[in-house]
Amino acid sequence: MDESTAPVRRTEEEWRARLDPESFAVLRQGATERPWTGEYTSTKTAGVYRCRACGAELFRSGEKFDSHCGWPSFYDPSDTSAVTLHEDSSLGMIRTEVRCARCDSHLGHVFRGEGYPTPTDERYCINSIALTLEADD
Repeated sequence: MDESTAPVRRTEEEWRARLDPESFAVLRQGATERPWTGEYTSTKTAGVYRCRACGAELFRSGEKFDSHCGWPSFYDPSDTSAVTLHEDSSLGMIRTEVRCARCDSHLGHVFRGEGYPTPTDERYCINSIALTLEADD
């Protein structure tokens, strides 16, 4: 396994030292940034979206679309093995949480259903603060 795909495991103290408080709250504690406040909500820049915690490639700009939900939305991860999905029953409803497969950081949620204007009928609503954008040259 090469270094770019090797699992990243750190203690809570190590994560706190590496991440600012808001990033830590979202990535490691499952918080959600306020809608329409994130850096990448409306960006159209071509490139690769990586996990802010570990740098793993998660999404590509070609799969990003404007879902008008207040968070960056993608219809597919760059590779199905880049993310893991988990049942989330917080807030009195059942949702599907999306985590980074490499470091297990919380990214956001995926919603499924007909009616999304995507080829997959999926909308990955991802917190901007969970991502960094590596723009294409």
